[in-house]
Parts: sequence; C-alpha cells; structure tokens
Amino acid sequence: MFNTSDTTEANRTMAKIKLGTKDYALIGQAAALIAICSWISIPAAVPFTMQTFAVFLTVGLLGGKRGTVAVLVYLLLGAVGLPVFSGFSGGLGHIMGPTGGYMIGFIATALVMWGMEKYIGKSAKVLVASMIAGLLVCYAFGTAWFVVVYSKSSGAIGIGAALSMCVIPYIIPDALKIALAALLTRRLKRHLPQ
Repeated sequence: MFNTSDTTEANRTMAKIKLGTKDYALIGQAAALIAICSWISIPAAVPFTMQTFAVFLTVGLLGGKRGTVAVLVYLLLGAVGLPVFSGFSGGLGHIMGPTGGYMIGFIATALVMWGMEKYIGKSAKVLVASMIAGLLVCYAFGTAWFVVVYSKSSGAIGIGAALSMCVIPYIIPDALKIALAALLTRRLKRHLPQ
C-alpha cells in the first residue's frame, strides 16, 4: 500500500523538476547560442572558438538545470548530424574523435556550475569560481579522452604532450571567456525570467 505522504513529496519533487514553455524556449535559444558561438573562430596563434564562452554564459544566465539541459540539447543536435559544431560540422564522429572529450566535458562544466550554484550560492565570486572549476573538469576529462583516443589511432602520447596541444594554448583565451561570460551574466540575468 502506498503512503500518501510519500506520494505528495514525490509530486512536490517532480514539480520542482518540470520545465515550462518559457524554459523550453530559453533552452532552445541557448542551444542555438552555443552553436553560433562554435562557428565563431577567433584568429590567433592557435585559433579558438567561442563555444566555451557560450556554455559559461548559458549556465550563468539560465541556472544549472536549464543550462545543463541546453548543453545536452546542443550536443544531441550535433550528434545526430546537424552542423552545430565548429566549422559547421556535426555527427557522432566528432564527439567520438580525439577532441570530442572536451565537448562531452561541457556537460561536466554545466554540472559543476549547477552544483556550486546549488550548494554555495549565486554570488559573482561563486559564479566565476564555478566557471573556473567547470573548465578545469572539462580540461581533465577532455585531456584523458584525447590521450586514450589519440593513442588508439596514432600511437602513444603522454599527458604533458596532450596538455601542450589541447590545453595550454587555450588557457588565456578561456580565462578571457570566463571574464566576459561573468560580466555579461551579471548584466543580463535580471532581464531573464527565473
């Protein structure tokens, strides 16, 4: 026999998880923003896209739950072949390739930001700290993935070599993206429905 208090508590929990029409609209717009930012390539000694900036901004503006869903939607759109990844590319092959771990790491970034928002707070300092922590987790996951996939296809590679190829050239651009995303989040968040 079911306990009605347990059922009531379960209904309350589900009500907290449900997303409404406005949430879906914001999630769709954020997934589109991530796609557009992935197409923007900044010429530099090592060219980079604005993809991670869009992930930071998305989670910062929409909050952890909606932001994480937006990142998942973006990755699923790319996985089924829509050209939402850098260079107007798409397909599961990009995610399964050597640098695909960094894209999957976007989910980890969003989850870290969500967790810090939920358990520590929503202050500007926590926001920046969550972006940095999320980026570090993304770097760790992506680099481990790169080492495994690259080693299978091209031969053994050390962590140091992988970091020098995939992380070190992007530290300064990613730091600038965090600064810009934090600034825009603080300025734009009051204009979005919470």
